[in-house]
Amino acid sequence: MLLALRIANLSLLILFPIAWFAPMLRAGLLPLFGLSEISIVSGLQSLWGTDIPLAILVTFLALFAPYAKTALLALLHFGLLAPRALPTLHLLGKLAMADVFLIALYIVIVKGVGLATVETAWGLYLFTGCILASLAISHLSARPLPDRV
Repeated sequence: MLLALRIANLSLLILFPIAWFAPMLRAGLLPLFGLSEISIVSGLQSLWGTDIPLAILVTFLALFAPYAKTALLALLHFGLLAPRALPTLHLLGKLAMADVFLIALYIVIVKGVGLATVETAWGLYLFTGCILASLAISHLSARPLPDRV
């Protein structure tokens, strides 16, 4: 079981960066115009030019929190981090999930206005899946495992 958790967690170290650059949604003004693909990274680039405090918050929630949690959980799995760090890891996971909520909220708001077209793309599902997998791995890691060394 521990080996499976280690492999799943280490795979997230590869999947998270892919999700950051993957198209999360396609947006455009009215259905008549073409849709532009937006990823986490392209969205952050726009934010850094217009709203630095929000850019810092989203950078922390979308990039730093999930990746730090995954890296720290890997250290825990390999016995390089004490189990007492698990509450901090759970907090990082919840903060990362807040980012998925923000993206969903933006989609609902934009669709409600009716002036823009927004379609979800595969990157949103990949990023959400990575966050949910990370939460599940940390939950399972908190349980005592028979093969833990």
